[in-house]
Parts: sequence; structure tokens; C-alpha cells
Amino acid sequence: MLIFLAGLILFFGAHLVPTFPAVRANLRLKLGEMGYKLLFGLVSLVGIVLVVKGFGVARTADWNMVLWTPPVWTKHIAFALMLPAFILLVATYVPSQIHTRAKHPMLAAVKIWALAHLIANGDLAGVILFGSFLAYGVYDRISVKKRGALGPLGAKRGGVRNDVIVVVAGVLLYGLMLKYGHAWLIGVALLR
Repeated sequence: MLIFLAGLILFFGAHLVPTFPAVRANLRLKLGEMGYKLLFGLVSLVGIVLVVKGFGVARTADWNMVLWTPPVWTKHIAFALMLPAFILLVATYVPSQIHTRAKHPMLAAVKIWALAHLIANGDLAGVILFGSFLAYGVYDRISVKKRGALGPLGAKRGGVRNDVIVVVAGVLLYGLMLKYGHAWLIGVALLR
């Protein structure tokens, strides 16, 4: 439980810093731009590694009680929701009309991912993990709008060609995650 919670605290702690512009500016001034980015990246990486490791342990821990048993159809909803989540994830890094219309595709992808997994999982560890990511996604979307933050691509725009690239790459990533990635990363095979 401690590894899991420590990972969530580190990961969200790093990701909440940009939502406080004065704190972020002060850190960038003290550490320099590269120092800030290195610290942000390192803390985020350690946090996500601890979250994944801790969640793996938490899924079988004594304290991880089942809060509800999701019906089988909720897994189908999760499968359906994850396709646009992967497309939006790719759109985060490719200038496209999808990126422009979504405004902040990474946050949309995180919220869809979290919602899909909340629907399909009814254990306490799952609620803590996916609920915290959903809450963060909602909070950060509000913060981004107030701050006028543009994300990693800034104001770059792309056309239909890049939309095709985004959709094809998103579908390929989705297929790889279904067939191999989820079992490898999470230890739960989605297709048998």
C-alpha cells in the first residue's frame, strides 16, 4: 500500500506543480529550465514506476476489497472507450485537426482511460488508482484553461494527412495493447 500511495503522491505532486504558475516559475528560476525539466521527469518516472509496481501488489493484497462486481458488459464499454483514448494520446504529439479540436488531447485521453477502467473494475485499489487519475484529469483541464497552457505542441496545427496518421497510429497502439501490452505491463491478458 505504501509503495502504491508513494507513487501516486510523487506522480501527482510533480504534475500539480505546473498548475501553480508561481511555484513553477520559482522552481524554473532556481533550477534553470533544463534542471526543472530533469527534476520533473525524474520525479514523474519514479512515481509512475512505483504506481505500477504498487498497484500490481495492491491488486492481490488483503486490504484490496471488492466494492462492487462490475457486470461483464462494462468490460465491453471499457474496450470501446480505449480506442478514442489511444487516438487522443497520439494526437497529443502530432499536430492535427484532432489535436486542435480536442485542445488538450492528453488530458482527454487520461480522463477516458480512467473512466473506462473505473467502469470495468470494482476493487478498492482500482478505485484509488483510476479515481485519482480521473480527478486529476478534470482538475488539470480546468487549470489549463485558466492558465491558457497550450501543451507540448503549442499552437501548431496540422491537416487531414496528420489526422490519418493519428488515427492509424492510435488504432495500431490500441491493437498492440489489447494483444500484448496490457498482459506485459499490467499482468492481465485482455484477449485469450
